[in-house]
Amino acid sequence: MNFATVANICTMVLCVAVLVQSVRMMRSLKAVKEGALTDVVNALDKSTGQARTVLSELKKALLECANMARAIEDGRKMADELDDMVEIANSSADRLMEAASLANRSAAAADEQRMSA
Repeated sequence: MNFATVANICTMVLCVAVLVQSVRMMRSLKAVKEGALTDVVNALDKSTGQARTVLSELKKALLECANMARAIEDGRKMADELDDMVEIANSSADRLMEAASLANRSAAAADEQRMSA
């Protein structure tokens, strides 16, 4: 065998290998085209729908949290106002107690003066 014959045989072997690989690749592409790609697209569509559902629920939850935060802030403002009112009431009560104490002392002093006179 000369060099040309050996080269031709090697070329035929490589061509057969390429044909075998091409057939395998075509079968794989058909499988992807027919089923796997459709399954992937369906799975992506389903997951996208679920993600939209989750996002809408998160949006509702965030709106509820915002409403709660406003209510809490209103409650804090009311509590501050009530604290101010309680302080004012305590001051008024202290002044009334002092006035009552002075009135009692004045009445006691007047009674003592009447008694001693």
